[in-house]
Amino acid sequence: MSTMQVHFPSSLVAKNTTTVVRPYAMQGNTYVMNDITPIIISTTEPAPPTCDHTHQHPAIIFSSGGYTGNIFHEFNENLIPLFITSRMFKSQVHFIVVDYKPSFIKKYRRVFMRLSDHEIINPAVDTSVHCFPGAITGLKFHKFLGINTPKNPSDHYSMPDFRTFIRQTYRLKTQSVFDTPNPPVLLLISRRTTRKFLNQEEMVNMMEELGFQVLIASSAKEMSNVEKFSHVINSCSVMVGVHGAGLANEIFLPDGAVMVQVRPLGFQWDVDSFYSEPGPGMGLRYLEYMMEPDESSLADVYGLDHPVLQDTASVAANGGYDAAREMYLDKQDLRLNLTRFRETLVQALRFVGRDINVADA
Repeated sequence: MSTMQVHFPSSLVAKNTTTVVRPYAMQGNTYVMNDITPIIISTTEPAPPTCDHTHQHPAIIFSSGGYTGNIFHEFNENLIPLFITSRMFKSQVHFIVVDYKPSFIKKYRRVFMRLSDHEIINPAVDTSVHCFPGAITGLKFHKFLGINTPKNPSDHYSMPDFRTFIRQTYRLKTQSVFDTPNPPVLLLISRRTTRKFLNQEEMVNMMEELGFQVLIASSAKEMSNVEKFSHVINSCSVMVGVHGAGLANEIFLPDGAVMVQVRPLGFQWDVDSFYSEPGPGMGLRYLEYMMEPDESSLADVYGLDHPVLQDTASVAANGGYDAAREMYLDKQDLRLNLTRFRETLVQALRFVGRDINVADA
């Protein structure tokens, strides 16, 4: 453990074989991979190390570094890949976690307890030699909030399987949107820093006029308590929020529920692959609201005719991804057109099987 070396018998492969693996699922992201602890895999020549601990079950080695702390990445690069990898062992597996983050382990302790019957091994505090009958080093990313089902053993690991696992793990009782309360509950993800709703009070009034019971989630502390917050989301028929990590909480929505993504003006990188594409694979309905230039706080700064609002592609063309992100994610707030946004919510109501008056349509 002290050097994070994995030794295996030379009889299995050519002698003097050495491979270095950084056990984090986002292998294509060179920026984050540089911060992941490398694992050295080599043959045991001339003799294997002496075992301090001998285990009956295999090990899975993975990193809790990278982008953990962001729920979207925690599901994509840790929890979903770990579910795929460990499920075949029926909890008879040991987790060895490099780049150990206590907050991450505590946050998802229920998930780890269901995937493994053993205590997690932290090599930062356990420097002894452990021997296992086998080991998997690293996790595999499939796609954002999704699983490539045909690539899995027996073709039976799917996002519905994962969502069932999550419901059971957190004891979430509502499976279908048609089992949710009436009036339907709408959860509004309210950001406090960037991409704020500047007319949030008016939005909530309009939502309530349509017949929603509105819950507002704005506290990072509240949303970080997965055990409690998952139950809140599971009671909702509709979730609304601006593009951002908080929308990954759709994992906890009941089947048939609606996730409404408000797309920021000028920033379209991976917006579809992050949320619009995964929704149907999870048994959810997806709606989106496209901002217009006059709904952006940038109009107050630059004027409505400025290229920042009328030619948003020019920002990325001149400054690339970082410039577009800074302008449209970090510096932009929203003042939604309630007449247009109302139409989106009316459609959401119809999706969840709630009748509305003709005057409201």
